[in-house]
Parts: sequence; C-alpha cells; structure tokens
Amino acid sequence: MTANLIAGKISLNERVHRTQGNGASFHVHYWGVMPKHYDNVPHKHSFFEVCYVLEGKGIYIDDGRPYSVKENTLFLSKPGVLHHIKSDKGLFLLYVGFELVESESTEKCIKLIEEAKRCSKVVIDVKEDGTAPFIWKFLLNHAAKGEDVFFEEILTNLAHSLILSLINTFVFPLNYHYQKAVQKTSSLTLNLAKLYIKDNLANSIKLTDTATHLHLSSRHLSRLFKTELGVSYSEYVQNERIKRAVILLKTTDLSIRDIAQETGFPDVHYFTRVFTASMRSSPGRFRNLYTKLKTTAYKD
Repeated sequence: MTANLIAGKISLNERVHRTQGNGASFHVHYWGVMPKHYDNVPHKHSFFEVCYVLEGKGIYIDDGRPYSVKENTLFLSKPGVLHHIKSDKGLFLLYVGFELVESESTEKCIKLIEEAKRCSKVVIDVKEDGTAPFIWKFLLNHAAKGEDVFFEEILTNLAHSLILSLINTFVFPLNYHYQKAVQKTSSLTLNLAKLYIKDNLANSIKLTDTATHLHLSSRHLSRLFKTELGVSYSEYVQNERIKRAVILLKTTDLSIRDIAQETGFPDVHYFTRVFTASMRSSPGRFRNLYTKLKTTAYKD
C-alpha cells in the first residue's frame, strides 16, 4: 500500500497543480505522503495545509495549543498560523498544501475560504470510510495507475472534490451536519404529524394516537410541538379544528352540529363554547356576519 501511495503522490505532483469547479479555483502547492513523520520545527504557511493520519499517534501544536492526533484524524494548518508536529514513533501522513485563486473564484467561494481561515476547529476525527479519507486514498491509488483515456480529467476532478470536501469538513464540522440532520428529521416528523392531524380532524386524534401512528413516544412528539411550534399538541389540534370550522362555515351550508362533528368536537355545545372563545363570536353569528359581508361586497 505504501509504495502505491508514494507513486500516487509523485504522479499528482507532476500533473495536478490547479483544480477548478463549483465557482472555486485552487492552486495546489504540493501533495504529500510520509510513512514516518516525527518532529518538525514550528513554522508557518501562506496557504492552507491539511494532514490526514493513516497510522500512528502524535501531537499537533497549533498557535501554541496542543492537540492529540491519531489514526483517522484530520488536522488543518491555516495561513499565517505557527504550527508543528511531534511524534515519538512517527505518523503515517497524507497531506496537501493549497490556496484559493481569488481572481478565478466566485465571491461565495472567497467568503467560504475567509470563513475557513477563522474556523476554530483545526483537528477533527473522521471515519475511515468518510468522504475526504475515501476520496484521498482513491485519488492516490488512481494517480499511481498511470495513463488511461480520461486519466487527467478524473485525476483533476477527484483532486478538486477532495479539496472541497476538506474545506467543508472544517468550515462545517461533523456536529454541525449532525445537528442539521436532526433538525431535518424533526421537521419531517412534525410535518407528518401535522398532516395526520389535518386528515383526521373528525376523529379524536389523541397525542398517543398520533405518536403511535408515527412510531414515536408521546413524550417525544409532545416535545417537538412545544420546541418547534411553541404550542402544546392539544393546543395545536384545537387550533386546527377551529381553522377547519371557519372554512366550513364560510364555504358550506352544513349545520353547526354537522360542522362540530366534522371537526372532531364531542358535541355542539362544546364546539360553540370553544369557537366563541377563540373567534370572539359564536359559529352562527360568525356565519351570518361573513355572509352579510360577502353579499355587501358583491353588491358594491
């Protein structure tokens, strides 16, 4: 494996010095593979350098702060920041040095790189089959194979994808992606709950019913309504019943009793009481006022 990675490094340094795509253009200063990296002296770069630990343990010192690094650790050296590496037994490192060519990049990408220069997370543990490690190893192995029909194009595209993935990893760390995923999952769950309520307003639709339908605990579902909508589950259901009743009063000739049944109220008296408290008007008076208003507008 080591010989293959080193052959890939040599090929990349010969062929890939510039990558472009997605509004970003990068100049690549070097590609590195070092099976045994021990200590080095504190130094700075005018560009970004990202290292990936394939094997071994050590310490990465960034701006005077020490960080433990080990297998499947990525660490970022930002432009102008003093840094160095220490390792007693040696680290097997993959590394790349690059910078954005601003004159060939969009404003959005320039802002993203500025954000990368300010990011506080400089050491991140990743999974071996994560996006950046996977692309990096595949890139080196492909580079070692030699020429084929689309060799240069594949090599350059893979290199560009790797650099974008590395920037993305540090600008938007893994916990950010996890939080976004949780938010998306919560939003989807809430939307499914709201849809179920809307389609079953004529029924009792207790909290336990909706939770069971969605394969959730009642406590979790209740918490979703409170944290994301600011109302309890029962308040939301009642509000939806009133909204539906308003539509039926405006658009149908159904009796008040039938509307109470259609919107899931146990009896017409309870419906009238809840509707009046919410709309400051009884259902009958609301319908009459709306009918008169519509008739007057039509005549005008």
